[in-house]
Amino acid sequence: MVHEPFSPATAVLNGMPLRWLFVLIPLIGLACFAWIMGRRIAPLLRAAADPRWDRIPERILLVLRIWLAQWRQPRYMLAGVLHIVVFFGFLILAARSSQMVVLGFVDGFVFPGFGGAFGVFYNAAKDVASTLVFLAVVVLAVRRAVFKPARYAVPEKLGKDHTPEALLVLGLIATLVVSESVFEGALLAARGEGTGSAVALTMTWVFERLLSGLQVSSLSRINLAAYLVHDLTFFFFLCLLPLGKHFHVITSLFNVFFMRVRTGNVKPVVYGISDAQLDDLKSFGVKKFEDFTWKHVLDFYSCVDCGRCSDRCPANAVKRPLSPRFISIKARDSIYERNPIFGKIKTESVPLIGSIYSEAEIWSCTTCGACEEECPVGIEYIDKMVDLRRGMVDEGLVPQSLQKPMSALEKRGNPWGKLEKKRAEWTAGVGDGVTVKLVEKGDTAEALYFVDSITSYDARMQKIAQATARVLGKGGIDFVVIGKDEKDSGHDVRRFGEEMLFQSLKEQNTEAIKASGARRIVVNDPHTLNALRNDYADMPPVQHVSELIAKGVESGKLKLAPLADSSKTYTYHDPCYLGRHNDTYDAPRQAIDSIPGLKRVEMTGNCRDRSFCCGGGGLMLFYEPEEEQRMGVVRVEQARQSGADVIVTACPYCLTNIEDAIKVAGLEGKMEVLDLVELVDGQLQN
Repeated sequence: MVHEPFSPATAVLNGMPLRWLFVLIPLIGLACFAWIMGRRIAPLLRAAADPRWDRIPERILLVLRIWLAQWRQPRYMLAGVLHIVVFFGFLILAARSSQMVVLGFVDGFVFPGFGGAFGVFYNAAKDVASTLVFLAVVVLAVRRAVFKPARYAVPEKLGKDHTPEALLVLGLIATLVVSESVFEGALLAARGEGTGSAVALTMTWVFERLLSGLQVSSLSRINLAAYLVHDLTFFFFLCLLPLGKHFHVITSLFNVFFMRVRTGNVKPVVYGISDAQLDDLKSFGVKKFEDFTWKHVLDFYSCVDCGRCSDRCPANAVKRPLSPRFISIKARDSIYERNPIFGKIKTESVPLIGSIYSEAEIWSCTTCGACEEECPVGIEYIDKMVDLRRGMVDEGLVPQSLQKPMSALEKRGNPWGKLEKKRAEWTAGVGDGVTVKLVEKGDTAEALYFVDSITSYDARMQKIAQATARVLGKGGIDFVVIGKDEKDSGHDVRRFGEEMLFQSLKEQNTEAIKASGARRIVVNDPHTLNALRNDYADMPPVQHVSELIAKGVESGKLKLAPLADSSKTYTYHDPCYLGRHNDTYDAPRQAIDSIPGLKRVEMTGNCRDRSFCCGGGGLMLFYEPEEEQRMGVVRVEQARQSGADVIVTACPYCLTNIEDAIKVAGLEGKMEVLDLVELVDGQLQN
């Protein structure tokens, strides 16, 4: 241990030892922090159950990747890099700040293992970290106060501007690192080791040089003042964190650990209740705060207010009354109001719809998952939207435009109310020597092609079904379709909150699929893929047709002819439920790129896991939202800006939305859209 010329633990002011003051500050600070945290934990304890202790190794990897490695931060490069600097600076400086607290009452305290060579290394690292954190904080403050990125803006009706709080916190961080550097610089100057003993060009190095030459008594006072500022700031900052948006500094580690490890699925109505017991429930979904699960509440606490979710949200982009960021912020503000740090906790039930959220706000979500993919702390939105919709459906708060298709689904198994016996009429137009087997005729096969509603009934989408049948046939795949006993997969029915209708559709389809005897399922609709793979149970393996095409081309079973017109440029639109929700990005691109003479470009910045939703599938076709522009029009414009003439997708709903968008945008004859299977079918060699 180096003998110090002075120490806070031995400081005396007017004959009074200051050691007791430096014991009192942390005792008061920790007591206040414990009280505040008790108030913050209370809503978590009152919330609904949410088992999250499964798949521990995967959760640890998520923590290492998303929390520790800050994997998602550089998706917004400048802000991300600055945040990474502050984050890792905090990790490095945490030991030093804790040591300084103890130095107030234990002279010369050093953590075990922090002496010797490691101590020299750590001192250099913390000096560099302090300097980098200070510079990052300055840039962040100027950026927040002067340049004000659009995604930080807060509409008056949605909440208060958090810029003052952000600037306060940045100021506190700057105070911590500067006071520590002054404290250390004064100490080094007093040791008489000469200037330059700190790492060159760091703040400690600067203060050491500035203070060298002063009397030891003056250096002692500067050192003591810096210590007191650091101590008070440290505990003020600690108690401030749970009071606002910076609570994520404490909760983010836990939120990432408990985040969803599966994509595509939605939570059950109530954990621990089987599907057969749903009839016994008196209430469905989330209607009041107590209906949220503890993970939902932890999400609210963990919101960074960075605006990334809303910036990538297609509903927000077209000015629908939805901003995912404020789903969290409004709930958190309400929880804080209902659970004040001092005063009586409000326990009376408050209806969420009407008081916190509007109906239009919740119905506007397409469940595309862009918000969840972007969030740097693992906040989940889709489960909340589905649960809130379940509550609205249970209360009869269903948009008028959705009531008719919901009723048709219940009666006929499809949202158009078409007759069941017409579900397989598309098979008559397959041609090209391909015969489609039908379960209703007693046929069996190794693979089942589950067609689903839109591809079975819509005249335009039937061409996709016919192309799929031809591609499967040419690829040597023996397949069968169910026919009249097939029902809508119920994918969007569930995500629109009609859980009991979904359960009925699932039960009928499960029975029909098992009766087919097929050992695997093939689909062309990503929503169907997601439902059968993530919402149903005990299903055979489910594959999207794009995966079969990629494998067929690779194996040589599918041979593709060169394009007749190679002058056009193609781009691929990633369907949300094929890409983000089921991690299938490469197979469609491999299939497209296998066509000789085809030139493909990416919609840079808006492709793969950052793809922009076309407008939603299933029941979204029937919903009439408030919006300034169609999502599909935005997507077409993104494709046009990439230099593409042809948009290729792999979802019938995307095809529908983009075809309509091309007409609305007045780009007929300039842009066109094709389904992947149609493109491949047109290039098949006999």
